Amino acid sequence: MQGGLRVFLSQGNVIKNAVLQRIRVANPSLLQPAAFSRHESTAAPAAGIEEHGFESTTIADILKGKGKGADGSWLWCTTDDTVYNAVQSMTQHNVGALVVVKPDEEKSIAGIITERDYLRKIIVQGRSSKSTKVGDIMTEENKLITVTPNTKVLRAMQLMTDKRIRHIPVIDEKGMIGMVSIGDVVRAVVSEHRQELDRLNAFIQGGY
Repeated sequence: MQGGLRVFLSQGNVIKNAVLQRIRVANPSLLQPAAFSRHESTAAPAAGIEEHGFESTTIADILKGKGKGADGSWLWCTTDDTVYNAVQSMTQHNVGALVVVKPDEEKSIAGIITERDYLRKIIVQGRSSKSTKVGDIMTEENKLITVTPNTKVLRAMQLMTDKRIRHIPVIDEKGMIGMVSIGDVVRAVVSEHRQELDRLNAFIQGGY
C-alpha cells in the first residue's frame, strides 16, 4: 500500500508539472508579475490559485469530515480491560485500534492497542486474550507517535509511513481529540490532488 501511494503521489506531481508547463507555453504572461502603478493593488491576478494552497489539508479537516465518533475515532478501553474485550470492541465497530485510558480517567490517555499488538503479543506468543490485560500489551503513552489538529496531512502520512504505523492519535493542548488511520490520510491526499488538478484546469480555462 505504501509503495502504491508513492507511485500515486509521483504521478500526481508529474501531472501537476505538466499542467504548469502548459500554462507557461500557452500564456507565459500568466506566470509573470503584472505591471502596476503606485496607486494600484500589487496583488497578482493569479493569487487565487495560491490562496487555496497545494497540500494545505490538515488533520483538523479530516476530523471534521469524519464527524465525532463516526467511525470509531472516539472508541476506547481501559488498561484493566482484557485484550479479548478490546478485540471484541474493535471487531464490533470495524476499527483497527482503540485508545487506552486509565481506569476512571477517560481523558487521561495511557496508550493505544491495535490489531498488530494482538497478533504479535497474544497470538504469536500463545498467550490468552481473556487473561491478559490491555495494559500489558498496549503501546504506552511515552512511545506514542501523535499529531496535532494543525499537522499537515502529508506530514502525518510521512510519519505513519516512516514509523510503520496505521493509526495515529490527535492531541491538542487539552488532550486527545480523535484518531486518524492511514486510510483517512490516503483519502485526504487523493482528494487534495484531485482538487489541485481541478484548480489548475480552471486556471487554464480562465476560472481565476
